[in-house]
Amino acid sequence: MSFLRSFPPPGLAEGLRQQQPDTEAVLNGKGLGTGTLYIAESRLSWLDGSGLGFSLEYPTISLHAVSRDLNAYPREHLYVMVNAKFGEESKESVADEEEEDSDDDIEPISEFRFVPSDKSALEAMFTAMCECQALHPDPEDEDSDDYDGDEYDVEAHEQGQGDIPTFYTYEEGLSHLTAEGQATLERLEGMLSQSVSSQYNMAGVRTEDSVRDYEDGMEVDTTPTVAGQFEDADVDH
Repeated sequence: MSFLRSFPPPGLAEGLRQQQPDTEAVLNGKGLGTGTLYIAESRLSWLDGSGLGFSLEYPTISLHAVSRDLNAYPREHLYVMVNAKFGEESKESVADEEEEDSDDDIEPISEFRFVPSDKSALEAMFTAMCECQALHPDPEDEDSDDYDGDEYDVEAHEQGQGDIPTFYTYEEGLSHLTAEGQATLERLEGMLSQSVSSQYNMAGVRTEDSVRDYEDGMEVDTTPTVAGQFEDADVDH
């Protein structure tokens, strides 16, 4: 294919993590031949016996995984999805670019399958890919923690500019309620009080012996947990 080119394989200077010989490369279902896969910190490369091959930049790789589903492909392999087009498909996409304005938001996708003759090497290949991919984080992910909301400009408010937010204490808040609002609040407080009272006195669920503390609307159930009920539960901390 036209995108195959000759270049020196990555070495230790480029952070070579895994070199897997006798590995078949398949692009979108078309075999490219058998060669050597180089998993380096700088890039992912594959070269055939004549020295022709290709390299993939990690920022363009959207997914990589070990595929063992023989229904999807007859041999176990390292699956790599890339946000780019290669070979004849890349030429077709450029030629049809003006005719596909409606599909501008759809990213091009290519699927690579790297099939080693020794399938026991797949785990090491996958681990090396994970380690190298982690060295090239997505810039969009780094900006995901940025705060997009409006910030309170202290200097502007000290100069009398902008709207100053109003804060009330509980008592001040009550004084600003309308008659309808006060009636609604009283009704909700009554419902809450009845709910707590019914839980406190319900037979078989909560008893005066099992509830040790009840103060300011907060109750603490100190009944021992039934042994074995949650012993094997996994909890995320």
